[in-house]
Amino acid sequence: MTTLRRLGATDLHIAPLVLGGNVFGWTADEATSFAILDAFVAGGGTMIDTADVYSAWVPGHKGGESETVISAWLKQSGKRDRVQIATKVGMMPGDGGEKLAPARIAAACDASLQRLGVDTIDLYFAHQDDDATRQEDALAAFSKLIDAGKVRALGASNFHAARLKSANDAARVLGLPHYHVLQPEYNLVSRHNFEGELQNYCVEHNIGAVPYYGIASGYLTGKYRSPADFGKSVRCERMQAFMDGTGPAVLAAMDAVAEESGATLAQIALAWLAAQPAITAPIASATSVAQIEELLGSMDLGLTTEQLDRLTVAGV
Repeated sequence: MTTLRRLGATDLHIAPLVLGGNVFGWTADEATSFAILDAFVAGGGTMIDTADVYSAWVPGHKGGESETVISAWLKQSGKRDRVQIATKVGMMPGDGGEKLAPARIAAACDASLQRLGVDTIDLYFAHQDDDATRQEDALAAFSKLIDAGKVRALGASNFHAARLKSANDAARVLGLPHYHVLQPEYNLVSRHNFEGELQNYCVEHNIGAVPYYGIASGYLTGKYRSPADFGKSVRCERMQAFMDGTGPAVLAAMDAVAEESGATLAQIALAWLAAQPAITAPIASATSVAQIEELLGSMDLGLTTEQLDRLTVAGV
C-alpha cells in the first residue's frame, strides 16, 4: 500500500507520483488516456495534473482538450472520489483578459470546472507569474474562488523565489490565501531552477513541490546516449544540451544504481526526486499503460542514502 504524503500545508494527501495530463487528447487518444488513468489509480496514484492550455499548441486544438478527456474518464469510471484534480490558469488568454488578471482567473476557473465536469478543483495553479497584475489582486481573485467552494488549495508554477515570497508575504498581511504548492522544473540534469533559494524557501515555509520534467523530456530514461539517438524525438536540441552538460555522468551513475537495484532509469530518476527536500511528488506523463506501470514502480523504490548521494554528486 502506497503511503500518501501531505502536500505542503494543504489538506491534500497525495501519492508520491502525480500523473501529468498534458498528453491526453494529444499524443494519447481518449481510449488510451482512459486506460492510462485506470492503471494509474489501480496502481495507487491519486493526483492528476492538467491545465486549461493543454493542448493549445497542437494544430486544430484550442486548449482544454486534456480537461475534456479527464471529464469523460471521470464520468465513465465513477472515480472522482479517488483522485485529486489539479489544473492551471495563466498561459491561455480568453474571457476576462490574460495571465492572472482577476477577471481572467474567474472566467478561466469556471471554464475549467465546466470542461472537467466537477464542482471543485482540488489544486489550482497560477501557471506563470504575471508582472502586469498586482499579486494581491490575483490572490484576492483566487480567494473568491476558494470562498465559493470552487477551489480547495492554491499553487504557483514557474515562479522565482523572490516573487513567490512577495506573493505569500502580501497574502499574510492582507489575510488572503497563500500559494502552498510550487510546480517548478526540476530533475537530475536540470537543477538550477529550483535548488538554492527557491528550494530553501519551500522547506522553510512548508510549501510542497511537485516538479515537472521529472525525466527530462525522456533523457533520463537512457534512450538518448549519443547524437545518433536524436532521431527518436523532436526534442533533439534539448537532448544535446543535456549531453553537453552533466547528462553523461548522471546516466553513468544511474546505470550503476539500476544494476544494483533492478530498477529502470525512469524509476530511479523519479525516486531521486521524491527523496529531495521540499518535494512531495514528481509529475510524469505516459502515453501507454506499460509506461505508467513502469513509472508507478518509482513510488515504492527505496534508494539508499548512499545511492541518492551518488546520483546527486553526479549532477553537480
